Amino acid sequence: MTEDEARAAALAMIPSTADTLTLSMLENHLAAAADLLRGSIDQADFKAYIFPLLFFKRISDVYLEEYGHALADSGGDHEFASFAENHRFAIPHDCLWDDVRARTENVGQALVTAFRAIENANPDTLYGIFGNAAWTNKQKLPDSRLNDLIEHFSAKPLTNESVSPDVFGQAYEYLIKRFADASNKKAGEYYTPRSVVRLLVNILDPHEGETVYDPACGTGGMLIEVIQHVKAAGGRPQLLWGKLYGQEKVLATSGIARMNLLLHGVEDFRVVRGDTLRDPAFFNRDHLATFDCVIANPPFSLKSWGDEAWASDRWGRNAMGGLPPKGYADWAWVQHMLASATNKTGRVAVVLPQGALFRQGSEGRIREFILRQDKVEAVIGLAPNLFYGTGLAACVLILRQQKPAAHSGKVLFVNGESLFRKGRNQNTLEDEHTERLLEIYQKFADQPGLAQLVDLAAIETKGFNLNISLYVAPVQMNDGLTLEQALSQLEIAQKSAAQTRAALEAELATWGLNA
Repeated sequence: MTEDEARAAALAMIPSTADTLTLSMLENHLAAAADLLRGSIDQADFKAYIFPLLFFKRISDVYLEEYGHALADSGGDHEFASFAENHRFAIPHDCLWDDVRARTENVGQALVTAFRAIENANPDTLYGIFGNAAWTNKQKLPDSRLNDLIEHFSAKPLTNESVSPDVFGQAYEYLIKRFADASNKKAGEYYTPRSVVRLLVNILDPHEGETVYDPACGTGGMLIEVIQHVKAAGGRPQLLWGKLYGQEKVLATSGIARMNLLLHGVEDFRVVRGDTLRDPAFFNRDHLATFDCVIANPPFSLKSWGDEAWASDRWGRNAMGGLPPKGYADWAWVQHMLASATNKTGRVAVVLPQGALFRQGSEGRIREFILRQDKVEAVIGLAPNLFYGTGLAACVLILRQQKPAAHSGKVLFVNGESLFRKGRNQNTLEDEHTERLLEIYQKFADQPGLAQLVDLAAIETKGFNLNISLYVAPVQMNDGLTLEQALSQLEIAQKSAAQTRAALEAELATWGLNA
């Protein structure tokens, strides 16, 4: 069979449907695919297998859909239908979905061969996107299990006509969250609750045409939310094409981020795999590239993060207050993000553990430097146990290269510890809570029990400590706290104390002393 005949036959094999797939139908289909892996693959690793298969099926079906349209437009000219101009991605001969589906033995190797050929045929857009999962490990994934997965995905068409990019993107996000829920402890490495993401994006308020950068982009949720934000504001997301940037250290996760953006219909972006602190991917000769909006939820208190090279950092990030401690990279991320923000319009939103607000030593010196430069605009405390893998209360730090005149010399402290819905295993920040926090930030004024506008001189008297409780006292209701509130505050205080002691021990260890 010739290549043309093979593609025509494959086109005929795509299941037809009279109606488009709804979001719920697609979500159920994807959930059932994940269930087929139970018992052979750890749930935390499901994403490394399901996402590449899903993406492979999507681009194969869309390629054949494009081929069919071009065939119809040309009166049956297969040579014309094969032209690259008719396709978003090139798929080499024998590398379509149904080529792999036809295999009954060594299915894993057939997948790897197809993946690498597709990546090599699309070096600028798809190189490395399928990751490096152990497809050929037959102990984990025997041919029978892979055949079951492939047959399951084969049951429904994933063409653009069947599933629009918007719906497909939503289903993809659903699957990311499903895997995050299932792998809880490890999920913090790649997933930020979407309500928190929405809060950060709404605060930064990116506009069409602005550049946006996430130096710890995980599965790309921040960049996706930027697109949704611009669209909701009546802007044209297409004006963000070529202006979205991300870097992610983990190969499989960076691939998922790229798939996420592509499946949402984003046509031009740059997500690079790499270690941001050790080897930033975006620079112009001897200085870091700069962006209008810099947004991230980096790993909390990352250890062994590259401090040995930071003292002589070629990008000058250490000029902002010095060297962060070896055991806590939190302020290294802040230094990097500030260095990556444009001089005039640059604004930064970063999620940090609250311990970073008050730990002393080298972190205290960096805090002091950045505060004296008047870069800190707001410190927003969040409720405990909102993030996967940690029960710690986090905070959002908002920084600007140039504050509005009315905000100059002031920092807004927001105590959001009471804004959450309690869950059995994890608390959640609901839409009403994010809207309330955004409203408080936008008013930029005192609000009893919730927010306090503080002069830099007052912060200096407290040793440049940004601990929110020093500035915002919660309102006492009915002459006291409820039992739940008291327990929550006690838990926060205990964790803060543990963080402070750990920071002190780490600082002393660098001097060869014991606490």
